[in-house]
Amino acid sequence: MAQIKLQNVEDYYEIGEVLGSGHFGQVRAVLERASGVRWAGKFLKLRRSASSRLGLERKSVEREVEILQSLQHANVMALRDVFESRAEVVLIVELISGGELFDFIAEKESLSEEEAIEFLKQILKGVGFMHTKNIAHFDLKPENIMLADKMMPHPHIKIIDFGLAHRLKQGEEYRSLSGTPQYIAPEVINYEPLSEAADMWSIGVITYILLSGLSPFQGDNDEETLKNIVGMIYEFEEIYFNQTSAMAKDFIEKLLVKDPIERMTANECLVHPWIKPLTRKQAANRSRSSINMKSFKKFNAKRKWKMSFNMVWACNRLFRLQLQCKSRSQEDPELVREQKGLGLDQEKCWLLPFLLKSKTCRTNCVLSGQSITPILINRNILINYMPWKEQKQENYTPSRQMLHPYFIILLYLLFELL
Repeated sequence: MAQIKLQNVEDYYEIGEVLGSGHFGQVRAVLERASGVRWAGKFLKLRRSASSRLGLERKSVEREVEILQSLQHANVMALRDVFESRAEVVLIVELISGGELFDFIAEKESLSEEEAIEFLKQILKGVGFMHTKNIAHFDLKPENIMLADKMMPHPHIKIIDFGLAHRLKQGEEYRSLSGTPQYIAPEVINYEPLSEAADMWSIGVITYILLSGLSPFQGDNDEETLKNIVGMIYEFEEIYFNQTSAMAKDFIEKLLVKDPIERMTANECLVHPWIKPLTRKQAANRSRSSINMKSFKKFNAKRKWKMSFNMVWACNRLFRLQLQCKSRSQEDPELVREQKGLGLDQEKCWLLPFLLKSKTCRTNCVLSGQSITPILINRNILINYMPWKEQKQENYTPSRQMLHPYFIILLYLLFELL
């Protein structure tokens, strides 16, 4: 079990390149000095006061640490060390380099139900172990189901991101409205007491998507999606489930149950006939069935595009923040602190040079060509925005790097969807 250390993290680990960054900190590659083993360091900024909007609440970080400390399992991201200072907490966690499970599957030409089941078994074992510790994840979704190393013959599943996880205590009711709309259970939307069964609903949704390439409750917007979930409005459309076995549909139906008490538990899932066939006939039916790869690839591409759009919007939000900081630095020191907290360079901003929401396009940008991979997950093009006037001052000359902004947009999206 990892013990919280008050020493400097650099006394124990050599800090390497940035793997990813977010609103509350960075993820960096780190090398353990004593063993030479590579890990990932999550550098999380803490709020300096209760009224501050910057950083995470110490209580939420402590909860995540406490949960990870008690989850030593092959299918759960491992926590190695914790370092704490007044301003930040550093979590030294397992370096997960295989990317998302759904991305790995989307690269395949075909996938049988038997192969899909091998991945689901690992997910169920990891979630089942959490539940034996009375811990619910509350944010199970494709982005949080990773592969330790996709080059292995039989890739190992790792469940990550325990920011919304909670230890449920007997006699205490826990309610939360947090989660991702497509994957949350009806009781979350209705603000009812939650249990581990909310995770099982999410596994049902993930299985439905995995087999068909469709999201069962997806609406045109979040409001419609939530209405579909509460109303239990979903079906097995023949065009998408024509290669799916009856046992697989039964498995999903026993998870997408409105009453949490009636849902299968993780252990019950592991002995369901689809996961563990009882007869040769059941095994034969399963081996002849496969997932709808054409539809699945479309779903995954759309999912990645949406993530790209959100990232673009967030990047440009940071750019606007930078402009505000420059113009209001004397008037609003809090904004400057926020900018610095996000790791923005005062002179140059690494981001995509266009604003999708306002339909504005910032021209004359230089393509950096670098790649950033949060825990080696996503591949993103970084754009070094520098106005043409500044480029002249720094003796820039037009070259192949100078790309039309709309071409940059197209290139970025294609890069994300490949």
